[in-house]
Amino acid sequence: MPELPEVETVRRGLMPVLQGAVIESAEARRPDLRWPLPENFAERLAGRRVEAIGRRAKYLLADLDGGEVMILHLGMSGSIRVEGAHARRTGAFHYPRAEAGPHDHVVLHLAGGTTITFNDPRRFGAILIVPYDRLENHPLLAGLGPEPLGNAFHADYLASAFARRSTSLKAALLDQKLVAGLGNIYVCEALFRAGLSPRRLAHTIVTKDGRPTQRAERLVTAIRDVLREAIQAGGSSLRDHKQVSGELGYFQHTFRVYDREGEPCRTRHCKGTVQRIVQSGRSTFFCPTCQR
Repeated sequence: MPELPEVETVRRGLMPVLQGAVIESAEARRPDLRWPLPENFAERLAGRRVEAIGRRAKYLLADLDGGEVMILHLGMSGSIRVEGAHARRTGAFHYPRAEAGPHDHVVLHLAGGTTITFNDPRRFGAILIVPYDRLENHPLLAGLGPEPLGNAFHADYLASAFARRSTSLKAALLDQKLVAGLGNIYVCEALFRAGLSPRRLAHTIVTKDGRPTQRAERLVTAIRDVLREAIQAGGSSLRDHKQVSGELGYFQHTFRVYDREGEPCRTRHCKGTVQRIVQSGRSTFFCPTCQR
């Protein structure tokens, strides 16, 4: 599942091409993805200008003229391909993408000849169109926690959110109602950098009077650092993720614990070995020696 850095990478790749562009026509090559496409989907997009490209958690948001927003979720295997006259604007390097295939489900034709194609082999992705004034209350977005790279995410917030949580740190950080956009990979990496065990109970990084401990401060810093570095690297390409230019993300080459079971810990002077455990059905990678 693409996490915040992968979705943010796609957003940044789309901005030079899609923001400010007019959608001349749209193709819906099937009636549904994870859910049915909006009624009269192609007709509702034809002639619309995209005013802005945003992101909330793991969702892409395209503000359309006329007061509506197109919500796009990449699902498990979704990707976006940009082709045509302005494809090279998507990044410093442009790599050829696969030609049209059976999993190209939605195609946007922009004025000027550029096409934007949503490809989703497993069809866990989604595209919705909602009124802008109802966006915050939409079931997919309502109740999401703060963005971990935003001003509302800090140690004091983390202390208030975790103060009475008896779940593990790993589970608390994956709860989208507490922190938006974090997923398995970057939680593992952030906990490693903060020197905190994924098994540690969430409330133990908060003082008895509800203030953040140094552990909470370290965790906030680690989360921000990991996400920023991953975005800079274009995300992590493990199976399906590619940037809209076709380039692979390469943050996976700098993983310190994720998917490194049995390898030596990369902390200087640590003689530990990376272990894998299962928490809530998800693999967790950590060093039991230096993560406490």
